[in-house]
Order: sequence, then structure tokens, then C-alpha cells
Amino acid sequence: MKVIHKVRLSQADAHYGGNLVDGAKALAYFGDVATELLIRNDGDEGLFRAYDSVDFLAPMYAGDIIEIEGEITHIGNTSRKMTFACRKVAIARPDINESAAEYLKTPIVTTQATGTCIVPKDKQRFSHG
Repeated sequence: MKVIHKVRLSQADAHYGGNLVDGAKALAYFGDVATELLIRNDGDEGLFRAYDSVDFLAPMYAGDIIEIEGEITHIGNTSRKMTFACRKVAIARPDINESAAEYLKTPIVTTQATGTCIVPKDKQRFSHG
């Protein structure tokens, strides 16, 4: 099962000089995608237990459009292992004018992660057997 969300990063998301967005913003979106995956898979929001790995690979800026993808890769008794990717699919082009933007021919992976979520047995509403 896979979920994909697209989001435009706004000026309010900029945390550092040069309109740079904190990489932790991707992790917040990974949490949202994990919640949707658990609701679809189990009928419950579950809990994010831990990230196994997180790699910040490229910067994100206010005005970028990012695509956040999550997928359940393993279903255990109560655990759900997931992979996540955040890709920049469009960028602001202030060098052209203040409202110019452009879709990228090849998306840029900004963040990748793997993690584990937990859905207690008594909260699981759907069978996986």
C-alpha cells in the first residue's frame, strides 16, 4: 500500500536565511503519511514508534512543491514497517520574477527514511491474515 501527498512549502515554512526550510518539515509530513497508511491498513491512527534511518539529501526552500510518498513494506503482529521519500517536484524561480515557478523534469529527492509504527491488536479493525 502506497500514499502520495503533494504540498507547496510557503514562506511561513522558511526557518533559516535564504528561505531555507528545516529538514524536519519532511519528517512531519512523513508522520502524516504514516497516519494515513495506518488508517487505510488498520482502521486506526496507530503510533509512530521509531525511525530506523533518516537521510537529508537536498535542501528545500519556500516556494518548492514537494511530493511525500510512504509505503508499508512489512506487516507484523502489531508493527508496520514503512519507507518514506520526499521529492522536490517544482521550484520557485525568483530569478525570473516574484511569482515564477517551474516543474522539474526530474524530481530531486530531499529526504528518505525508514521507520516502524505500532497498531495495538485491540485497535486493529481489519484482518491481515
